This record gives sequence, structure tokens and C-alpha cells, in this order.
Amino acid sequence: MRTLLTTLLLFFVLWPTAALLAEETASPPKASKPQPRSLDELLIMVSEGYETEREINRRRVEEFIKNRDHQERLLADAMAVISREEAKSQILEVEYNENELAIGTSQARMTERLGELGELFGVVRQVAADLGAQTWNSLTSSDGGSQQELLDRLGRSTELPTTADLEKLWLELQREITKQGKVSRYRTTVLTIEGTQEEREVIRAGPFSAISNGRYLLWEPEDQLLRELGRQPPSNHLDTAESFANATTYFAKFSVDPSRGGLLLALIDTPSRTERVQQGGAVGAVIIVLGVVALIVGVWRWIVIAITSSKISAQRNSETIDVNNPLGRILEVAERNANFDTETLELKLDEVVLRESSKLENFLWLVKTVSVISPLLGLLGTVTGMIQTFQAITLFGAGDPKMMAGGISQALVTTMLGLIVAIPLVLLSDTLANSVRKLIDILDEKSAGLIALRSEKDNVGG
Repeated sequence: MRTLLTTLLLFFVLWPTAALLAEETASPPKASKPQPRSLDELLIMVSEGYETEREINRRRVEEFIKNRDHQERLLADAMAVISREEAKSQILEVEYNENELAIGTSQARMTERLGELGELFGVVRQVAADLGAQTWNSLTSSDGGSQQELLDRLGRSTELPTTADLEKLWLELQREITKQGKVSRYRTTVLTIEGTQEEREVIRAGPFSAISNGRYLLWEPEDQLLRELGRQPPSNHLDTAESFANATTYFAKFSVDPSRGGLLLALIDTPSRTERVQQGGAVGAVIIVLGVVALIVGVWRWIVIAITSSKISAQRNSETIDVNNPLGRILEVAERNANFDTETLELKLDEVVLRESSKLENFLWLVKTVSVISPLLGLLGTVTGMIQTFQAITLFGAGDPKMMAGGISQALVTTMLGLIVAIPLVLLSDTLANSVRKLIDILDEKSAGLIALRSEKDNVGG
């Protein structure tokens, strides 16, 4: 009985463990797992499972011990390698320090033995580096390049130059001096403004300027190529290029750039007169239009007044009445109304003088008005230009002067245009007004004289 109870208790205790081991060790087809049909069979199965688990754990322990031994051997091998390399490193470090001392001693001995040759070596390196940089950026390189590789090698070399290298350096110096001192005509590749490369005849004036087909060229050091400028300098300089290219004498006029390209670029970036006027914007255009109209009207009135003055002068010296001038028309009115009394004649003559004065003063107001408002329009352009400038400063800051150049240019150009229009128109307006005033004075004088003559006749007749 006691044995039966012990067996049942062991069954209920080991049943979950036996079931779990059975799930882990069983093959996939779990459905084929045999089921115990009695407590004895269950005990047998539990005993077999326990033995199986013991065997698996034993093999795992053996495998772990085997791997541990292998890792220990690998660690021992690695530590041995590290020890050997550290020893080797210490040997190399000692050797490096010894070599450093040897190199320092050798350099000091070399410097001592070089003496003045060391200074010569430094001069050679400096001259080679300067000549290489100069020829690389020089226009003379377009006429056959110098030995740039030799100059670069001598400029960077830490060894003593050979006699052959010194002779080549002297030859390069002499060649560059000769190129810079003469005008050369040769054929070379030119990059056109269309982006194509053409073989052209080029005329080079020393290291300063080069031309081809009557147009100025610019040297591009990065590409080692001559480039045709898309925008040429003004005509007074460009005309010298064509005459210089066709010159047959030893002396010819030619505009060269002593800065070797800098002044030429600044010159072509300078706005032309048309571009400078366009910088005035809409206000500048209004000033120009008004100025041109006022100038045409002023010149027209000047011609008319001059012709009228000539006719009046001729009428004053003539006994015959000519109605094609104001004075003649006044005389004609006085003669036609000779039978009227003095007061009526005075009214008639005043009417004619007033009408003729009005004709003489026609459109003078336009000239005077434009001469007055032109500076005001220039001031308006100044204000709008400064507003644009401050807007640019607000948006982009004051770090880039080019962002403010548009507004400042408009302010200055409109002011300039206003003054250019106003000054001659003021002179023209005053001249016309003075001439008209003189003619009106003549008409008034003659009218008063006719009235006085008629009044004298009335007094004598009465």
C-alpha cells in the first residue's frame, strides 16, 4: 500500500516534467507519441526521459569544456603575438630615435659644409617659384609655354640643384624677359564668345594686352587659353587695336593694360552712356522726354524770334509798311485808322500790341516750366532710388554693396539728368524772354510814338 501511494505521488509530481521533456525531445509528429497505459509504463517512460536528459546535459558539459580549452589556447596564442610585437615596437622606437639623431647630425653637417651654397639654394628655389607663378599667369604663356615642370620642381625641391638645372633656369629667365619686351605676332588657339576654339593670328604687346581680329583677348591661367571678351572696351580704345594690327611702321598707337587684365575688366564693366541713362529708370525717361521737347520748342521759338527781330529791324529802316512783321501790322492799323480820335487809336494800337506780344511769347512758358520742374523730377528720382536702397538693406543687409548699387545709381542719375536738362533750358528761357521783351518794348515804343504824334496833330488842328 505504501509503495502504491509513493508511486502515485511521484506520478503527480513528475507528470508535468515528463510531459515537458516529452514535448522538447519528441520528434515533430507528436501525434505518434506513445501514451502510457499503466503506471508502470509511465514510470518506465519517466525513467527513460530522465536518463536521456542526463545524457544531453553531460554532452553539453563536455562540449563547453572543450570550447573553453580551445578559447584558452587562442588567448594564449594572441598574448604571445602581442608580446612579440611589443618587443619589436620597442626595438623600432629605439631605432627611430637613433635615426632622428643621425638625420639631425647629418643635416647640421650638411648645413655646415654648404656654407654660402645654402643661401644660393634658397635663392634658386625662390626665383624658380616666382618665375613659375609669373609665367603661369602671364600673357606670354600664350606664345609657347615655359618649362613649367622644371620651375615647379626647382621651387619645391629640397635637394641641391644641378648645374644643368641652373642653366635651364637662367634660360627661362632670359626667355621671359625677351617675351615681355617685344611685340609678337603668332598663331594660337582662341576661345571665342560662342564657346568654340579657333586657330587665330594673335598680336601680343608684351605681357600687357593681346588682340585678334581687332578685338581684345584675355588670358585664362586655369585653362592656359586666350579668351575673346564678350564685351569690348569703348571705341576710342578698340579703334587703336585695329590700327595697331594693321600698322606697318615701328611706332603705332595702342591702348594697353598695365595691370595685365585688371583695368580691362574694370573698363568693360563700366556702364556705357546709354546704360548709365537707363539706370535712371522711369523718372529719368520722363526727364529726358520733357527736356527734348522743351529744347525743340525753345530752339524753334528762338529761330522765330530771331526772324521776327530781323523783320522788325528792317521795318524800322523802311518807309514801306510790311504786314509780315508785328511792327508793320501796327503801322498798318495806325494808317488804316488815321481818321479816328486819339483815344480810339490808342485802344486799337493797344489791342494790336497785346495780340503781337502774345504771339511772341507763345510756348515760352513750356521752356520755363520744364527748366523748373526738371530738378524737381531729379529730386523725385533721388528719393525713389534711396527708398530702393533702404529696401535692399532691409532685405539683404548692408554687407553686399552691389545690392544697393541699383537704387544709388537711380538717385544719382536722375539728379544728373535733372540738372543737365535744367541748366541749358534756364539759359534758353531767359534768352528768349529777354529777346521777346526787347521786341515788345519796340512795339510799345512805336505805338506810344504813333499816339503821341496823333495827339499832337489834334492839338494843332484844334
